[in-house]
Amino acid sequence: MSVQYFASPLAFAKRWANYGLNRYRKLHTFGKLFIWMLLIFYICFGAFIIIMKPSRIAQFLYDKARLLAAMQFGWLMLLAALVGVSFPPAIGHTTIITLCGFAYGLKGFWIGAAGSVLGSSISFLTLRLLFSKRLHAWSSQNQKWQALESVVTAKGLPLIILIRVSPFPPWVYSNSLFASIEAVKLWQFIIATCCVFPKILLHTFIGSKIAELSDGDQRGHMDTRTKILDILFVVGGIIIAIFASWTVYNLVQKHIRHLEGISPEIDELAAEAIENYDEEAPLLSPTRE
Repeated sequence: MSVQYFASPLAFAKRWANYGLNRYRKLHTFGKLFIWMLLIFYICFGAFIIIMKPSRIAQFLYDKARLLAAMQFGWLMLLAALVGVSFPPAIGHTTIITLCGFAYGLKGFWIGAAGSVLGSSISFLTLRLLFSKRLHAWSSQNQKWQALESVVTAKGLPLIILIRVSPFPPWVYSNSLFASIEAVKLWQFIIATCCVFPKILLHTFIGSKIAELSDGDQRGHMDTRTKILDILFVVGGIIIAIFASWTVYNLVQKHIRHLEGISPEIDELAAEAIENYDEEAPLLSPTRE
């Protein structure tokens, strides 16, 4: 296969790498120290898994997930967690969605969907109310942001949906992004968020299949064919999620850069505003007077 065939996936992977590096560079000393401590933790955790055996750890996690599901308000705890990770700079939306499937099976989709809409809506309203003055002062001096606002105003809901389902910016910063664009109404944001439901369903499904493989009792009653199918479902789901994210990201960039009725200069500035949002973050960064 030609190098050109891999150009877009490689660019997508590079984008993720650059995103992480840029976030790291902007951290204070304590923030960077925390990242290194987290990295050491994961290395030790990986060694712990190898020593204790993955099957025993998987069983432990499955048992705890069963306890959570058996609790009267276990679903409310996951709902609250989804609301919490909807505010920057928190992370973990996809992990909690997968946990919903791990604990509740496909029924966890309803928890994940409700928590995602509720959390993102609260985040949207809170950030917009708290930072409206800062946003106004910042956007009036930023050509990229003015271009993005004009593009969103002109194209409306279809473009909002397309940006929302894109993996960039990531979920929590996407909430902040839309709160920053005054042309985006709350009802439009909620509808666009509902369009992420297929992704939520996919991660819930992956979590449910991981749960089946984690329980020794269920695994012991499975024949080889069923085990292989469950493993393929998990791996296939992850591949589909990555491929879908890459495809949507490219669609967003291509669409914004070739909008009809909008000058190429405005298109390019709008696309750059989305690409570099994690670096500028108008609702989170100090406003330059």
